[in-house]
Amino acid sequence: MTSTDKSDAAADTLQGGPWRGPVRSGRRGVPLPLLVPALIGLAFLLLPLVALLVRAPWSTLPEQLTSTEVWQALQLSLVCATAATAVSLVVGVPLAWLLARTDFPGRGFVRALVTLPLVLPPVVGGVALLFALGRNGVVGQWLDSWFGITLPFTTAGVVVAESFVAMPFLVISVEGTLRAADPRYEEAAATLGASRFTAFRRVTLPLIAPGIGAGAVLAWARALGEFGATITFAGNFPGRTQTMPLAVYLALQNNPEAAIALSLVLLAVSIAVLAGLRDRWMTPS
Repeated sequence: MTSTDKSDAAADTLQGGPWRGPVRSGRRGVPLPLLVPALIGLAFLLLPLVALLVRAPWSTLPEQLTSTEVWQALQLSLVCATAATAVSLVVGVPLAWLLARTDFPGRGFVRALVTLPLVLPPVVGGVALLFALGRNGVVGQWLDSWFGITLPFTTAGVVVAESFVAMPFLVISVEGTLRAADPRYEEAAATLGASRFTAFRRVTLPLIAPGIGAGAVLAWARALGEFGATITFAGNFPGRTQTMPLAVYLALQNNPEAAIALSLVLLAVSIAVLAGLRDRWMTPS
């Protein structure tokens, strides 16, 4: 390569041109001041999980998981988490569409309110639900006097509490997918005579189906692991409101092996969720 060629190549490189020379940007060593705290942070996150696996009663694990108390909590958790996810889908997808596709005064404030349960302590959410939907609550008193519906300390109350904390995960996921989807497909459907709802049902929903699926999985996992809002709003009654996290808390006082067994189930669910969503959330673009 002549001196002229080298100058052209350097100019192309500085200007972001197409030239690709033999220069290689290999990975440099990690500075020790960063490596040490990084390893400490990694150990801090992994050590409790390793301890849980080490102390697990592997020999009696099948017996623990098939006991009546554990099975009731597991079955109730699966049913309530699935019902909460269904509720989140029915009202959360239209809410995400409203935030992503329409422009109205105070939309940013509404979005902040929708995401508030993400940062709100679950116990505070349970207290808020109790004063809103309790028998003497703002809305609950009318539900009780007009329709005879009482939500606190019932299985339906578990579903309500789990929906409250899980729905924001679905709304955020679906809204992000809607913003990334090209709205021109909906506009093309409208020019062909389709109503806005028909365009949403026939065009938009198939486009955002992956985002809905990811949001539903996240919401289901969050609902399955909910503790604070559930115990505050629905109580801890075996067979009626005692979900797996509540059963773990109760078993830890009387039967630590059962608590570990239930914790392993929740850990396995969490790992499965992360594994299922790794292509969407954990793969760098």
